[in-house]
Amino acid sequence: MKAVILKNGKICVEEIPVPVPGEKEALIRIVKAGICNTDLELLEGYMDFHGILGHEFVGHVVESSDKEWVGKRVVGEINLSCGQCTTCLEGDPKHCPSREVLGIHRKNGVFAEYVTLPLENLHPLPSTVSDIEGVFVEPLAAALAVFDQIPIDPEDDVLILGDGKLGLLVSQVMRLHSPNIFCVGRHPRKLALLQMKGIQTAQNIHSLSRKFDVVIEATGVPDGIEDALSRVKPTGAIVAKSTFHDLAKVDYSSLVVNEIRLIGSRCGSFAKALEFLEKEPIRVEEMVDAEFSLKDARRAFDRAKDPETIKVLLFP
Repeated sequence: MKAVILKNGKICVEEIPVPVPGEKEALIRIVKAGICNTDLELLEGYMDFHGILGHEFVGHVVESSDKEWVGKRVVGEINLSCGQCTTCLEGDPKHCPSREVLGIHRKNGVFAEYVTLPLENLHPLPSTVSDIEGVFVEPLAAALAVFDQIPIDPEDDVLILGDGKLGLLVSQVMRLHSPNIFCVGRHPRKLALLQMKGIQTAQNIHSLSRKFDVVIEATGVPDGIEDALSRVKPTGAIVAKSTFHDLAKVDYSSLVVNEIRLIGSRCGSFAKALEFLEKEPIRVEEMVDAEFSLKDARRAFDRAKDPETIKVLLFP
């Protein structure tokens, strides 16, 4: 099969053997997969990953020890836990200390014709959800995770920093919860998508004179946390969504003196994301700028690196 492999910081497209599913695993034929900011950070050395990239996907199960899964269109959760440790047994497998993470840490990803995943990681995709929408289940779950981590009152003023893929999703999700949403980004075209949905936007954080009860940092750059601290109210909360290779500098005294809650936020519930896609008026197709075949993966990544690009998809 064709696979997009990260080797020494470079993208390589190679022919490798199709993986063999283990017990209680499925072999999945990939239909579509999405390039996200984490994939771009992996190129820069984040997590020191080497192998097949990619973790956002839709596919069809072609082989499984449980025949009920064969033929189903699925998405899959990215954390592969041991299921035996204290953390797993306490119901928190995404923080299993020995976990593998699809296309990110010790587990080959989905930028290939086939991938294997444990059956417990799979979710059937409803017929009402398109392939493109399915690719967005993982980042949408991450956006919805904010509500599981922090209480947000409909009257709260909420600031989203960043107009990338995740920032746009978080903004749309928050807008359905509260009218007091503001997004700061750098790209007029991206911000225009939010403006059409009634979300206030700005290109310069220094143009904002007020502060916010909750700031969601999704800039994808180390400076984002400093901007968040500059715009959160005393006793307010910052939800940090960005991951990157470099280290961020934090004004620790400001965090303490103003009694700010700083909350890291990563993965969310696929079940909630699928339910959300079925019921809520959120459109993700308009965020897709281009689709490339696996053999053109280098071009796809070049396009994804363009700051004006929102989402790039790969297909076999």
